[in-house]
Amino acid sequence: MSRVILENSILNGIVTMPPSKSAAHRALACSFLAGGGSVKPIIDSKDMRAMQQAITALRNGDDTVDCIESGNTLRFMLPVAAALGKNVTFIGSGRLPERPIGDYLRLFPEHGVKCVSNGKLPVTIEGKLTGGRYEIAGNISSQYITGLLLALPILEEDSEIVLTTKLESKPYVDLTIKVLSDFGVAIGETEYGYFVKGNQKYIQRDYIVESDWSQAAFFLAAGAIGGDVTLKGLRADSAQGDKEIVDIIRRFGADIEMNESGIRCRKSALHGIEVDVTDIPDTVPAIAVTAAFAEGKTIITGAERLRYKESDRIESVVTNLKKMGVQVEETRDGMIITGSAVNGAQLDGYNDHRIVMAFSIAALFAGGETEITQADSVNKTYPAFFEDYNRLGGKANVIGDRE
Repeated sequence: MSRVILENSILNGIVTMPPSKSAAHRALACSFLAGGGSVKPIIDSKDMRAMQQAITALRNGDDTVDCIESGNTLRFMLPVAAALGKNVTFIGSGRLPERPIGDYLRLFPEHGVKCVSNGKLPVTIEGKLTGGRYEIAGNISSQYITGLLLALPILEEDSEIVLTTKLESKPYVDLTIKVLSDFGVAIGETEYGYFVKGNQKYIQRDYIVESDWSQAAFFLAAGAIGGDVTLKGLRADSAQGDKEIVDIIRRFGADIEMNESGIRCRKSALHGIEVDVTDIPDTVPAIAVTAAFAEGKTIITGAERLRYKESDRIESVVTNLKKMGVQVEETRDGMIITGSAVNGAQLDGYNDHRIVMAFSIAALFAGGETEITQADSVNKTYPAFFEDYNRLGGKANVIGDRE
């Protein structure tokens, strides 16, 4: 494990965002089901390695699929494996075994697949998934819905996904439907959920992965608080829900300009806002850090599912903000932050890539040096984060093993 020591600095310049993990995971699954075609660019992150090795394991007929710490890989490939009739055991590490898979354990036996599990990983599946009616809550994880949407089109029977609650993080499902369409698979949206025609064929193609809006949030926060950063490679017409971060940072009062050259975000006087993150929970760490430097009160709601990420991100963010002297109150579904003086501190990275990246941005403008443990967790999604950070003028010294 490594740690990073950060000194005050200002980020200025241009950075190209890495390819989207969310889009790449979906495209890799589709390409696997199509039987070929390239998917690129792909960065060498832990999450991407997890998906690639899961696909390789299923392609080779291995009896074990290791999802490492990737929730996307687990929840996408479990139903895909079941639809293919694979008898296989899924395992994982870190907090992944603690993350919910209960809906699959309930649904699969109703549709021809035996599950052997104590309620979490490891889980062994046996049998071949059948189509039909899948009733599932929409407020636990949209990854469940994506996994089913990937798997159900290749079944012989038609299927319907019936949502028993309002769907949260719907933009992630919209992204899934967009990528499926790119591979020739049609999904019908209904008043109760989704209709999936059976016996569909994935089309082989070469796929170009768009840049990642969720990673853009950190550099937009850096520009808004005290820098001048231009982000390149991002699509304004993206189906990624996290592109809403532009409007949120702008609501804080940031000076943001979007044109063909990229998205430029410059320092401006910031003020508190109220924001519902039900559909974009991954942006919360960056929003919270921005709020710490904004005058007045910021209220973040709709973030309940953050408690089941790589860390309990509500607790992680609140704890680290308090260590930095920020006035913050934890709530059931988010937090209330009052902008105040921010001090350098010894912070826990919680083995959570988004916590490490967010508080590396806070460290830019904190009073004094900041140290964050488990800095290597950025390798999960953005291994080049600190290289890009330093190239823009940051002062981050990563000490110890980066892997």
